[in-house]
Amino acid sequence: MEMNLLQVARRKPLTATVGVMSVGLDTYWEQFPGLLERMRAKSVRLCEKLRANQVVVRDFGMIDRAEKAYAALPEIEAAQPDVLFVDMVTYATSATFAAIVRKLTVPVVLVALQPEAALDYPNATTFMQLCNDDLCSVPEFTGVAVRMGRPVADVIIGRLDGDPAADAALAEWCRIAHVRHDLARARIGYMGRVLETMLDMQTDPAALTAAFGCHAVPCEPDEIMREFAPLAAGDPAVAAMSRRILEFFDTPDPVGDPLTARLTGDDLLLASRAAVALERFIDRRRLDGFAYYYEGEPGSELRKLVTNFIVGNSLLTGAGFPMCGEFDLKTCVAMLIMDRLEIGGSFAEFHPVDFERDTVLVGHDGPHHLNIADRRPVLRSLKKYHGKPGAGAGVEFNIRTGPITMLSIGVNASGKFRFVIAEGESVPGPIPPTGNTNTHGRFAPDVRTFLKRWCLAGPTHHFALGVGRHARAIERVAATFGVESVIVTGENSGLQVTG
Repeated sequence: MEMNLLQVARRKPLTATVGVMSVGLDTYWEQFPGLLERMRAKSVRLCEKLRANQVVVRDFGMIDRAEKAYAALPEIEAAQPDVLFVDMVTYATSATFAAIVRKLTVPVVLVALQPEAALDYPNATTFMQLCNDDLCSVPEFTGVAVRMGRPVADVIIGRLDGDPAADAALAEWCRIAHVRHDLARARIGYMGRVLETMLDMQTDPAALTAAFGCHAVPCEPDEIMREFAPLAAGDPAVAAMSRRILEFFDTPDPVGDPLTARLTGDDLLLASRAAVALERFIDRRRLDGFAYYYEGEPGSELRKLVTNFIVGNSLLTGAGFPMCGEFDLKTCVAMLIMDRLEIGGSFAEFHPVDFERDTVLVGHDGPHHLNIADRRPVLRSLKKYHGKPGAGAGVEFNIRTGPITMLSIGVNASGKFRFVIAEGESVPGPIPPTGNTNTHGRFAPDVRTFLKRWCLAGPTHHFALGVGRHARAIERVAATFGVESVIVTGENSGLQVTG
């Protein structure tokens, strides 16, 4: 299989702020000379491991008695960490923790990573035990956190070095920090309206701010039109965009669908102009995502513009800027979450079931996260976009074969968001050459049972589609925002809701 070696570069680097506080018992330091220095060295090592995951680390030092916890709290709050790691370097009383966990609203992760795989039992000393007593007070801390009404988000148990599982858990929480950092500060633009009959997608912009902290920014199509109108074929920016598109996409001859044709020069020019206009518009409005649906008057230049975002929005989505057609603000948020977890995040819905292969086609007519394609994506000229006005270039590809994860954000009867999550497999198989993206998805225990469970969980009909197995990470993201979630695949599948 020819792999797509080109990757869309991020528009903005990933970043987040994580806090680290180490805990111990001040009584030990006089009793065991050198122990405090050993404990500080352990915390330095943890900070090094965290920094390798594109986060800024704020180290709040050793907190070894209650007074220090109260003194450290204002500094921790002022730093606004996206995640706080508590390094359980040795036994500590929960008084070093209670005042902090009681006040903080960010996720708190206890880290118990001991240096040795096991004690050297014949030669063991109390000093040696204290150097590896990372787990000892974890139950005390978790119990006190529950008592304070602030349960910890996770406990990571393992070895300080040479432990891939522990390193993976730290990396996952750094990716969750990326989600929290960007989503809480995101400016999600929205333009136009939901299609009249898609009631599941109606979203109150204020509800997004209440749940996630992001700001929904109302935008007008005329703002993009002002960027689009002056652009012509000879404009250097348009020519550069056309070269970029042709370098990234294949443009094959049509196969069977009479609505498709080989990409025309006019459609390439139109897509290039629209892509340049989009990028200039989002830079000017300082946006981090965009959801839209607008039709414009038949035959107007505005209609040409607003119906030809597909190529540009796929390039933007691959660059970490989620774009959603059909005005789907909730799925725009879902796509941002997946992108910051570095697992992709294509705009998708269910297409026909393949009962012979026990799969279902998952895809859409755009936008898509190009960095998770299994080969060079394809552009075709479409004589019409089914179900909506306009014509022009369409994006077609499969995502990589292997594990996949899906996230749909629905709304419950109380008007609160609910994450509907599933894992499955992207499997090889033919896709219709219709200028739309489609992938064969296989889900346990079988396609009928999975689809029934998914539908009964109350999703929005769109979802974000990513690669890998990350249902538990997304469940944790939901929990950190106080949003309920349900995973509809796996051993505990069903409609049990957490959050």
